[in-house]
Amino acid sequence: MTFSKMLTGALLGAIMSTTAFHGAFAADDTIKIGVLHSLSGTMAISETTLKDAMLMLIDEQNKKGGVLGKKLEAVVVDPASDWPLFAEKARQLISQDKVAAVFGCWTSSSRKSVLPVFEELNSILFYPVQYEGEESSRNIFYTGAAPNQQAIPAVDYLANTEGVERWVLAGTDYVYPQTTNKILKAYLMSKGVKEEDIMINYTP
Repeated sequence: MTFSKMLTGALLGAIMSTTAFHGAFAADDTIKIGVLHSLSGTMAISETTLKDAMLMLIDEQNKKGGVLGKKLEAVVVDPASDWPLFAEKARQLISQDKVAAVFGCWTSSSRKSVLPVFEELNSILFYPVQYEGEESSRNIFYTGAAPNQQAIPAVDYLANTEGVERWVLAGTDYVYPQTTNKILKAYLMSKGVKEEDIMINYTP
């Protein structure tokens, strides 16, 4: 299945679930889609390309007739790599711009910042990258791999194929590495690795 088909299916589900809530879509010729990615600040180098990809996919879908006979209209905002601003921009997209769904965030901090907004306003966020697990919400589609799909298979490979016995779990001092390393440490110890053979180290 192509990503374009996945996008269409996802949008249909999101639109059906939010139409009654927003009420305005039936009379409109377009369906608004929020794009919530940093276009400035430290994360712009990663997130600008995601914004471009979303605009390309929306354009491709519109050339195929849109969704439910309506054209898709992107509403792009810049949360500027500022986690509290992500929540403010998410609220703007949902409450003021009346988007049917939002595609956005990159970091775990930005996702956690907007989560209460999406749950409060009962809207949908499509999160595009791997995440650290230990979070589940009916208002977020986590489209990337969790530790059991990515980090743990890597640990199994290193242990079973390369014979690794002592471990260094390194990362930046941040949500994703902290949570992933907690999961990996527990997993390693469940496999018989002693705690003294697991070193966890963080950089700023």
